Amino acid sequence: MPRVTCAVARHKRIKRVLKNAKGYRGGRRRYRQARETYHRALRFAFAGRKRRKRDFRQLWITRINSALAVYGVSYSQFMGALNHMKVILNRKTLSEMAINDPNSFAKLVEQVKPNLPGKKK
Repeated sequence: MPRVTCAVARHKRIKRVLKNAKGYRGGRRRYRQARETYHRALRFAFAGRKRRKRDFRQLWITRINSALAVYGVSYSQFMGALNHMKVILNRKTLSEMAINDPNSFAKLVEQVKPNLPGKKK
């Protein structure tokens, strides 16, 4: 019975790692360090894809809040009133509306103002 060496699979795996490690500097071009760095980079990339969603939501909230400052309304009051009115607009849409269509955003704010918490009817 011949001995199984896994040579083809091993060479393929090493070539794949070294190809993806192209551009690394110094000793990181050697297989062992390249493998460690490559796997670490994959972990950072995965976390970065999750992070991007967080960052964009934060950006939209900041944009909405700054657009509302003109009308004397805070972001939390505005979103609370929108939820109370059962208006379903996500933060990305509100942010785009505030930047690209300020007239309709102003109309929306004026409709929401009577429902703001703390206002007496």
